[in-house]
Amino acid sequence: MGLPLGIGGTVVVLALSLLTGHNFFNDIGGSGDAAATQGAPISAQDSAREEPEVQFVSFVLDDVQNTWAKLLPREGVSFHPAKLAIFRNSTNTGCGAAQSAMGPFYCPLDEHAYIDLGFYEELKDKFGASGDMAQAYVLAHELGHHVQHLTGIDGQVRQRQEQRPEQANALSVRLELQADCFAGVWANSTTQRKIIEQGDLEEALTAASSVGDDRIQQRTRGSVNVDSFTHGSAAQRTQWFKRGFESGDPKACDTFAGAI
Repeated sequence: MGLPLGIGGTVVVLALSLLTGHNFFNDIGGSGDAAATQGAPISAQDSAREEPEVQFVSFVLDDVQNTWAKLLPREGVSFHPAKLAIFRNSTNTGCGAAQSAMGPFYCPLDEHAYIDLGFYEELKDKFGASGDMAQAYVLAHELGHHVQHLTGIDGQVRQRQEQRPEQANALSVRLELQADCFAGVWANSTTQRKIIEQGDLEEALTAASSVGDDRIQQRTRGSVNVDSFTHGSAAQRTQWFKRGFESGDPKACDTFAGAI
């Protein structure tokens, strides 16, 4: 059993791990709620530059999971936290090798959310979505997949995808939109606790819209193919985030019932 780490201790260990390229979580006998891994050495300059982002991501990780630790038992679901792996360039995961080009993702096999901090720069520079809440939305969305894992939703969807492969993309869209809605449920909790600031909601909505399949395809291909969507359109992603935000209720996030 590892030594208990609060958010401050986790941030310190993360910073040391990023600075040296050595995983100090292993040295204290546990993986921690967050771990730093990388496919290339990290310079001291890069580590110093990324330290504020590491601290912010660690805060969001704790806050989102504390929210679901309160909400899920009310639905009769036992909660345990996901882990966070911060990496640069590439890393190995329970779901196979991961590259920066894949973007952030959640692996249900090892219950880790994988974040390359370089994606946040891309989110700002290429997607036009900047600000703390834009970054928080990304992590809250990935932790929404952890909620789906704990509730068994992701397993049910994978089974349906195997049975009806022609519906695989459409089912993936519904799964992703539900994770957007769950991110909105968390964002609602921040308003109740008065930790959200003016303009934060707009930052999150801009981020959700900017990673819509139609926006990405138009930018990268110059055309849009709805049949190849896997995450949903810009309009759908903002719609479902807003639904979660306005309701604050996970029950409002049933993207598998009716039209989306």
